[in-house]
Amino acid sequence: MNQTVSKAREARLAFYRKQGTVHAKSVEGRFNTARWAMVWLTQIVFYGACWLPWTTETGTRQAILFDIANEKLYLFDLVLWPQDALLLAFCLILAATALFFVTALAGRLFCGFACPQTVYTSIFVWIERSIEGDHLARQRLDASPASIHKLSVKAAKHSIWVLVAIWTAITFVGYFTPIHDLLPAVANLQTGPWEAFWLILYATFTYVQAGLAREAVCQHMCPYSRFQGVMIDADTTSVSYDPLRGEPRGTLRRSGKGGTSGDCIDCGVCVQVCPTGIDIRDGLQYQCINCGLCIDGCNQVMDKIDAPRGLIRFMSENDVAGKPTTPGRHLLRPRVLIYAGLLLLFCALTGWTLSERVLLRVDVLRDRGSLLRETAEGLIENTYTLKLINMEETQRSFRIGVSGLPGLRIDGTDTFTVEPGSLRTVSLTVSAPLTDQLAGVQAIEFTTAALHDGSQPVREKSTFILPPR
Repeated sequence: MNQTVSKAREARLAFYRKQGTVHAKSVEGRFNTARWAMVWLTQIVFYGACWLPWTTETGTRQAILFDIANEKLYLFDLVLWPQDALLLAFCLILAATALFFVTALAGRLFCGFACPQTVYTSIFVWIERSIEGDHLARQRLDASPASIHKLSVKAAKHSIWVLVAIWTAITFVGYFTPIHDLLPAVANLQTGPWEAFWLILYATFTYVQAGLAREAVCQHMCPYSRFQGVMIDADTTSVSYDPLRGEPRGTLRRSGKGGTSGDCIDCGVCVQVCPTGIDIRDGLQYQCINCGLCIDGCNQVMDKIDAPRGLIRFMSENDVAGKPTTPGRHLLRPRVLIYAGLLLLFCALTGWTLSERVLLRVDVLRDRGSLLRETAEGLIENTYTLKLINMEETQRSFRIGVSGLPGLRIDGTDTFTVEPGSLRTVSLTVSAPLTDQLAGVQAIEFTTAALHDGSQPVREKSTFILPPR
């Protein structure tokens, strides 16, 4: 009897681990519901955010736009310039730290629920299931010889895949070129070279990764799966099989009639529903994406055989081994506390940088073509070029002052208006009386303040050249 069960199990594992596409069985449960909730949430944001309008004093623009040509990033009312690169660096560090924190707590939770590869694979598999049928029907279709029916079904599936990939590419590029301008350009085949390049590349990438490669990305290509081991330890919870309760496996569950089998009836459902085609009962594997579908499948089987749920559940390595742990140990570990501390630190730094962000940038350049000029009134003049960058979406007027030498002043107008989100270059002539006490290069300072709010003036140092003694 045991030999027969062993052979059946080997045949089943070989069937689901064969080379080629893994056709996972669909399953219902709370983890599958959570995964599809993330699919809906992420795709509503991705496909919808580029269509949001935002009204400013200069008119209506796209709410979220990476304007590479003008070197600006629009995030609703926030406009970021290249000078705000520190904020981008903090955001990237925050994302990485949050990923490390979640991994230390619950393994590859990001992979199972929010990774773009997982999300788009779920969408493409749903399309495939809607056209070709359930997992067994898809396996039979793949194994069947070429025919008109097979060709028509495959053609319909791949056509829809291509349409989804093209629309995904258009949406992606729509965050860099305004989507309302991009769509007519695509329809009339008048896109620019870089837009055409990214449209083709991203559409092809989506089609290949989500439609053709699928689980191979998680099994062989994903770098995160290779280095996640350094971020977890024996107290990290992840999807695991409980061998203390499930073993030894058998066709009947342990009962009060002297049965010796564990709760695992070796049905293979956990393997059939796995999107990467692994057997969670073999222990922790880097291909596991912690999606929890094997938990949903196993719980359904436990319900049918009137056994407690949780034969497969989120557990730590110590839990699997039956080692006693203190309550809250998985939360109060050094690595978790360090990641949490770093997360709070960088959140605070990001908030502080954003609150202290000055919406005016000033660059001062001396005119190197003419070091100095002496006027008939006995004044020494130096000329400067100032670049005023108004980083607000409102027209602003600024007054420029200069200090550092006795009698130093700006000749001509000292007030300038700068259009919203633009740069204005102005030329200034600065003069100072000639004295016997000072000569050569002297340090001076330009102060630029907004007329509507002079509480945060921008100060820039420069030099003023006087004749040598």
